[in-house]
Amino acid sequence: MSSVHAARRRQPETRVPWLPFAVGWALAAAAGPSALGAQVEPGRAALDRLAFEPLVFEQPEVEHHEIDGVRVLLLEDRDLPLVTVYAYVRGGYGLFERRLFAPALGLPAMLRYGGTETRTPGEVDDILERYAIQLAFGTAGGSVTSSINTLTEHLPLALELWGDMLAHPRFDGAEIEAWRARQLESVLRRADDPARLAYSEINRLLFGDHPIGWEMDAEDLAPEHLAPPAFHFLHRRILCRDNAILGVTGDASWVEVEGMLTALVQRLPACLEPLPEGPTPEIRRAPGVFLIEKELDQSVVVMAHPTDVRLADDRTYYAAMTGNSILGGGGFSSRLLGRVRTEEGFAYSAASLWTTPRQHEGIIGATTRTRPENTVPAIELMLDIMEELRASPPTREEVGTTVDRIVNGFVFNFDTPGQIVSRTMYYLAQELPEDWLERYWAGVQQVTPEDVRAVFAEHLRPRDMTILVVGDPRRIAADLERLGPVTVLDPRRPSAR
Repeated sequence: MSSVHAARRRQPETRVPWLPFAVGWALAAAAGPSALGAQVEPGRAALDRLAFEPLVFEQPEVEHHEIDGVRVLLLEDRDLPLVTVYAYVRGGYGLFERRLFAPALGLPAMLRYGGTETRTPGEVDDILERYAIQLAFGTAGGSVTSSINTLTEHLPLALELWGDMLAHPRFDGAEIEAWRARQLESVLRRADDPARLAYSEINRLLFGDHPIGWEMDAEDLAPEHLAPPAFHFLHRRILCRDNAILGVTGDASWVEVEGMLTALVQRLPACLEPLPEGPTPEIRRAPGVFLIEKELDQSVVVMAHPTDVRLADDRTYYAAMTGNSILGGGGFSSRLLGRVRTEEGFAYSAASLWTTPRQHEGIIGATTRTRPENTVPAIELMLDIMEELRASPPTREEVGTTVDRIVNGFVFNFDTPGQIVSRTMYYLAQELPEDWLERYWAGVQQVTPEDVRAVFAEHLRPRDMTILVVGDPRRIAADLERLGPVTVLDPRRPSAR
């Protein structure tokens, strides 16, 4: 039994007598107001008398093993005859030069659909369908991920096929061309989605010629950049033993999977050289107001500036994350949504963002969508709310609500064995302590209102925001000039810096 399941069984067995209470409520309602009042009080008194033992979080224990230098995590779960194996491989598009941007983004798709040296793409699909094997591949700026899920009885076959796909991909030319065509279509349609357009352009404005600021274009997708040799080069640099971490969950013990995983690991070659260091971004610091002209019934607003709060086990980080939730990351309890939507009716949604990379600066800002006539009033209100949090600490109730939400929702970070193992793999790859979430859980509970005010006062500068609006120039351009000189952007051309 996993420790998560064990923790659940230690929950108190006290139960609320909901059925008698509900029946009594219905009978009282039928009898009239006086009877209803007579029935309510005992129910409230019963609820007030309920007592629960304090919830004590215990970090779920995961087995740690090693095969030829590759770390392997395992968490048994015998509930179903299924096994899932995960791979986290360091190395992604953010570590290589721009000419490799498209093939690096396409690498996971080609691992999945491009066949192997001994099997055509169609033959791979036939095996997956015949044995109901589920596969997933993905990528981020610094990693490639994959997982395979199968019935326990088919695990040897599934791992043999998966290992072939990871270690000996074919990179079929027809599949590369099909992927290239889909990406070209996506490039042509990018401006059709105002939100996607706004987010990609704010990244280009802030990060410039850095992988975070890159957006796929037709030049990236030129056939000479997507020839099979480019994929083979990236595969050799990324899909090698020294970059990999594996995880296993489900109906298997270490004794049962060690031999199969050893064969899988030994199919991956040793890395010929270390991965290149990712470039450090030079994030735009000058304030400015930018407009992408597009006839819309709702403007899209995104604003941000750089901040140097890093992901770390320290009070500043915990205060920043708590403060971000109070500002706009906490849904209906946050100030941005409460003021912009509930009080002023400017927008259906409004939210803040605060990124905290490990190795370089991140950004802090906010976003909303609103009618053209409300665009500038909404921006001004959002900036005012930020200034308020710089000047005065939030209330104890706001901090308490935020902390309670984090604490009460904490168990859902460990809802399944797969979540437990995949999170632990990520922490190992990022060189974070394995009990990172437990530290975060404890750290946010120490945050005070003054901590939040201090971190906002030091790191939030509303008047330094780069503000980007996608909207109808006939209805918003004149008002935007109240915020400062407006630069009109053409999203088909490189953004101004």
